Amino acid sequence: MKAIILSAGQGKRLLPITKSLPKCAIQVGRQSLIDWQIDGLTANGIDQAVVVSGFGAAHVERLLKQTGNRIQATSIYNSRFDTTDNLVSCWMARNEMDDDFVLLNGDTVFEPGVLGRLLEAPRRPIVMGIDHKAHYDEDDMKVQLQDERLLRVGKDLPLDQVNGESIGMMVFRGDGPGLFREALERAVARPEAKNRWYLSVLAKMAETESVWT
Repeated sequence: MKAIILSAGQGKRLLPITKSLPKCAIQVGRQSLIDWQIDGLTANGIDQAVVVSGFGAAHVERLLKQTGNRIQATSIYNSRFDTTDNLVSCWMARNEMDDDFVLLNGDTVFEPGVLGRLLEAPRRPIVMGIDHKAHYDEDDMKVQLQDERLLRVGKDLPLDQVNGESIGMMVFRGDGPGLFREALERAVARPEAKNRWYLSVLAKMAETESVWT
């Protein structure tokens, strides 16, 4: 299976740490954030990673070259990283969505077992990894569910309708990659696309398609 990692943004909320360093290159303990992600991917048998870079792309390239034989890593450059949100980064990787794949936010740090649970979930076209906690804040990407089906996802959901939060990790299988790719194309054609998150595409799909968690 392939992983697509969205790592084009600067991470301005982490300034001054990210003044010249892309967020995925930040050291977390003994290694960079992207190295932790690659460790989690390879521990689950994923042997390809496609990283969408933007800010600090040269630094990302150097990190990918240092992965050695752990994973086959390539990159796609989003030249519009400073004027668009991650919907456009996701769309730029659409040609890589030709088979089953995992989609990761570039700042999601996870234990390998978390991804393992997602991959072991019932095989469905689209499955989003979520978390449950006692309280949610305005920056959480909140979800509303009906059993395990996604009804809505967004930061502005009313708190009394929230059942969890997206952790920035999902898997697409079977018809899922094609359905998502088509939905991305429709979304990018809209004038507001540059200011949208890719999860807005999943929110729209959930109105007519089954998106699971």
